[in-house]
Amino acid sequence: MRKFEKVSIDEFSKYYDKKLYEEYDLPKRMTSHSAGYDFFAIEGFTLMPGEIKKIPTGYKATFGSDEMLMILVRSSMGFKYNVRMTNQVGIIESDYNNIDNEGHMFVSLQNEGDRDFVVKKGEGYAQGIFTKFLICDDDVTTNERQGGLGSTNKERNDE
Repeated sequence: MRKFEKVSIDEFSKYYDKKLYEEYDLPKRMTSHSAGYDFFAIEGFTLMPGEIKKIPTGYKATFGSDEMLMILVRSSMGFKYNVRMTNQVGIIESDYNNIDNEGHMFVSLQNEGDRDFVVKKGEGYAQGIFTKFLICDDDVTTNERQGGLGSTNKERNDE
């Protein structure tokens, strides 16, 4: 089953006041033809020109093993304000939801524009798009993820 959920209150309270837990909304499509599910700000924030901010979303997702969730900025943010994700596109695989991270997704934004970018509490700042992916016919990977962000490259010692 494909769905978004809130992370646990314990995970949430590492980054936010527990009082906000019941106040934020799960991602949702804003129109019947939207491809992306908007992510909403738990608290308001401002990105000054040149600033980078790592935002805990409060979300985790469940979906099929042959699917991925792409995280992108909302289109208007790039066009109007020159705000981008620092990794350009976030790719979440179905095994990201594991014991080390509870599947808690983060978004890192950078303001490359020349004016402050303000997001109010409850406003959309990113979007998630579910999609299927293909693998090679001769693929034989049997490795299992053992952590969260960057965990599949731990042996490279670059984290």
